[in-house]
Amino acid sequence: MPHPYRLIPELFDLQAGGPLIRIPHQLDVPFTARVRSIVDTAEFQRLRQISQLGLASRIYPGATHSRFEHALGVFHNALKYLWQLGKDERFAAAVSPHQAEVLMVAALLHDLGHWPFCHPIEDMGLADLPPHEQFAAEFLAPDRELGQVLKNEWGIEPDEVLDVLVAKSDSATLRLMRSILSGPIDIDKMDYLERDSLHAGVPYGRNFDRGRLIQSLIVNENGDGLAISSKGKTAAELMVFARYVMFSEVYWHHAVRSGTCMFARSFYELHRSLDLKTLFQQSEFDVIRELRLAGAGTLVAPLLDGLFGPKRRLHKRVLELSLYQTPDLYRRIAGRPYGDLLNVARRLSARVAQELGCDVHPIDLLIDAPPLHKEVEFKVDIYYPKERRYHPLSRVSPVVNALARTQFDDYVKRVRIFADPVLAARLSTRDDFVEWLSDAAVVNG
Repeated sequence: MPHPYRLIPELFDLQAGGPLIRIPHQLDVPFTARVRSIVDTAEFQRLRQISQLGLASRIYPGATHSRFEHALGVFHNALKYLWQLGKDERFAAAVSPHQAEVLMVAALLHDLGHWPFCHPIEDMGLADLPPHEQFAAEFLAPDRELGQVLKNEWGIEPDEVLDVLVAKSDSATLRLMRSILSGPIDIDKMDYLERDSLHAGVPYGRNFDRGRLIQSLIVNENGDGLAISSKGKTAAELMVFARYVMFSEVYWHHAVRSGTCMFARSFYELHRSLDLKTLFQQSEFDVIRELRLAGAGTLVAPLLDGLFGPKRRLHKRVLELSLYQTPDLYRRIAGRPYGDLLNVARRLSARVAQELGCDVHPIDLLIDAPPLHKEVEFKVDIYYPKERRYHPLSRVSPVVNALARTQFDDYVKRVRIFADPVLAARLSTRDDFVEWLSDAAVVNG
């Protein structure tokens, strides 16, 4: 039976060879004329100026890769997923060739609405913050170059792509398409785990069999999401573990979180004085410049200078709390709104100043805690053909059961107290600091 998507040029080129663009690590991404027409737009080119991991490069010097590179990698994964899933009769019946092309474009544009340092800014949950989905819609407006390219070169309406990126309508087919882009074994994770690991110079995100996992992809029992066949079980387990270790060792590395915490505190102090809609459409370099200009002479100027100035100066870790070591105090701090954390930090600063008999500035002590929202749980079914039954992977895998449920956030994302290096040196010898924090963390205190 002929492959249902064989006439899609990019999928044909994936198998037969053709124009390509190369990205690390040794990936040949089909680069047809209509793909190039998207990539060459100003809206897509701005992704070159937004780093994938933001402040992580202050700790991992090689982690300077861009969302531009990542977007191409996700697009490459979309082609591989579609070629594999097209062999599944249920998938081919649900997703037409046109919808497959819409998914390809959505994969290429999945980060279109992101701005520099998007994740640490969004994690604060500020009420007056425009959602990044709003920017995706703006960049895909009919009068923008990218919107015109989609209609003229691809025969795709921008609203079709937006409906995949940000659900506006509902159907089993759309849920299936969205699960490929954002789900437990999606094309986004499949790329960023390996790419971030590569550029950070660590092995953790590459220790799973991508090829085997892709070969095991099938449609779930309800026909509205992805599942895997039993031959992909081990590869899925390794992907879960890779994600866990990348969060533990890279994304939530204590020094990365120190820089992130310093940035968040600075942005919180300055954001009401900034034109965010204009700021978020600028390059990372321009955003840093605008923040430093706005912060000049304010209390957060030292934080911004420590992050972006000529000499790196990060706050030092004074205390770390985890769910399994200090469950009560951890639960009282984790998941609290950012404004609450600032209040706790203010009370803690006042107590430290009293106990040590010294001045403690409002930015000398910072609290970093898991945000309100949780990471996507690894809920996926595995199909056993001999039984003709689907089972949740967590039921048949002790690895997934332990690492991929809601506890993932609790065990990988710590509560940490960071302090200015001089103050941190004094606090490191104080056994009663935990008691001070506990008093400061009283809810509604």
